[in-house]
Amino acid sequence: MSLLQPNQDQVKWIKATVFVLCLVPLALLAWRGFHHGLGANPIEYITRSLGWWTLTFLLITLTVTPLRRVTNLNWLLRLRRMLGLYAFFYVCLHFTTYIWLDQFFDLTSIGKDIVKRPFITVGFLAFLLLIPLAATSTNAMVKRLGAKRWQLLHRAVYAIASLGGLHFWWLVKRDITEPLIFAALLAGLFVARLVRRARRGAAPAPSGVRSQPV
Repeated sequence: MSLLQPNQDQVKWIKATVFVLCLVPLALLAWRGFHHGLGANPIEYITRSLGWWTLTFLLITLTVTPLRRVTNLNWLLRLRRMLGLYAFFYVCLHFTTYIWLDQFFDLTSIGKDIVKRPFITVGFLAFLLLIPLAATSTNAMVKRLGAKRWQLLHRAVYAIASLGGLHFWWLVKRDITEPLIFAALLAGLFVARLVRRARRGAAPAPSGVRSQPV
């Protein structure tokens, strides 16, 4: 199999492999649960693990485009939507664990938590903002919204990832090593995007083509 120019069947196999690999964190979490490996506070362990993987998949999703530009592996873009949906999948599990196992669907208690605890406030906001991105991930929605409006909407993923990182930072309180690493990686991706946009804006228009106002 050539990773530089795989054919359609090979891309399907790659996507299937990545799909299964994305389920490995959940499988490992289930394995730990069945083997009493979730520590003294299993609910907290599950909630934090699912949140960590949500942030990880958000970072991986944001890395796809710059990685494709560096490597010229255009087929990587075929994985981006699936990876983004996995981020949504894990955040749904993260949120479900909180409202079910931690709060037992006590809406009053959940509402108080969202209002009074800042890390839950920003985490809940990030979750809400992810919903329209997941809902518009289909080709049909791209056509309905139009490419420009769709792209504008999905740029919110940077704000969502930032809110998720802040949620993580405020949650851990003491050892902020992992939140710092996440913040640094996210900042690097954001700066790379800004640099690319600046370079494209500074590039001269092709000969014979009149530049259009933005």
